[in-house]
Amino acid sequence: AQLVESGGGLVQPGGSLRLSCVASELTFTNYHMSWYRQVPGKERDKVASITNFLGTTYYADSVKGRFTISRDDGKNTVYLQMNSLKPEDTAVYYCNARSVLTSYEYWGQGTQVTVSS
Repeated sequence: AQLVESGGGLVQPGGSLRLSCVASELTFTNYHMSWYRQVPGKERDKVASITNFLGTTYYADSVKGRFTISRDDGKNTVYLQMNSLKPEDTAVYYCNARSVLTSYEYWGQGTQVTVSS
């Protein structure tokens, strides 16, 4: 299976970005999908997640009210809409797929998000 992220880049504080993650070679509806982020020297932290079927969402406190996770099962894609971006949101963002059947996980290669004026 493969996860491919896109949509990262450089944005000014207060700006917006939308990350996308396209999954291939897996049954997308059998996977919970998440976004994590990591800065150098720190652990990878979960930012948001969305379950399969019901689409129940979770957000880290630091992004609540600013980020929105969604999924399009017809396109095997999960999105992360990021609004009101702050410099502390700067990180490499990773897509994660976790099987609801086996708990096996797949990771994308990451996409850099830089928030700076």
